[in-house]
Amino acid sequence: MQFKSFDELSIQDNFIFEKVMREKSICKELLERVLEVSIQDIAYIETEKTMESGLDEKGIRLDVYVNDERGTVYNIEMQTYKNMPELIKRSRFYHSAIDHYSMEKGADYMTLNDCFVIFICTFHIFSGKRHKYIFTKKCTEELGRELGDGLTTIFLSTKAEMNDVSELLQNFLDYVDGRPPVDGLIQQMDEIVHVVKQSKEWRSEYMKLEMDRKKYWREGKLEGKEEGRLEGRLEAIIGMLREKLSVEMIARITNMSVEQVVEIGKEHALL
Repeated sequence: MQFKSFDELSIQDNFIFEKVMREKSICKELLERVLEVSIQDIAYIETEKTMESGLDEKGIRLDVYVNDERGTVYNIEMQTYKNMPELIKRSRFYHSAIDHYSMEKGADYMTLNDCFVIFICTFHIFSGKRHKYIFTKKCTEELGRELGDGLTTIFLSTKAEMNDVSELLQNFLDYVDGRPPVDGLIQQMDEIVHVVKQSKEWRSEYMKLEMDRKKYWREGKLEGKEEGRLEGRLEAIIGMLREKLSVEMIARITNMSVEQVVEIGKEHALL
């Protein structure tokens, strides 16, 4: 079974995307392009990649998790697997988990900060026409009246028909879609991608992850052959999901259906 080699990685892969977003100025400017606002400063929230929601012991893994000088929280996720109904539900869970994690025990609800969950999708979304869809909660009886709970979910698509976003945001979406960089920010991103891919340290880290994935595959395949012993295969699937392997590849590796892998991922809050 073949895995994606280190040299094949691009900005679409979480291993690369997370490292590019570690550059504070790049992360800040990308948020400004997406939201069309000016942000004075951002800070990386100290948290492990797996955040316990506390609701039912499920955890979530966040690609990029920062806040700004006003306390507004931003979560940015790169999404390459197309399953919009599941992604929509996941956005709801992410908001809930982030709120639970960030709120001090016994604190007043008014201490909850505004929160943006942003998905960068490498496929058509909803009607397929727009690059950007912004969702907030609004009243159905009084159009224009918003709930004002501070929660916003944004879906971006690298593939769309309309000219509905700024040129600067379009430049970023085009770059994620595989086109060459055309402005300063995107050039900086591209330079970091090249630095990461030329780093022996990062190559070694990725190769270790790849070896772990292969180990999960071997153990899961061997144990999966034994009647009644699916635990090994389940652990293998969970491990590969945590390492951001695609659902399709996991299904092929484990001889499971895509639907089964997605169900396992949702049960463990990994998708």
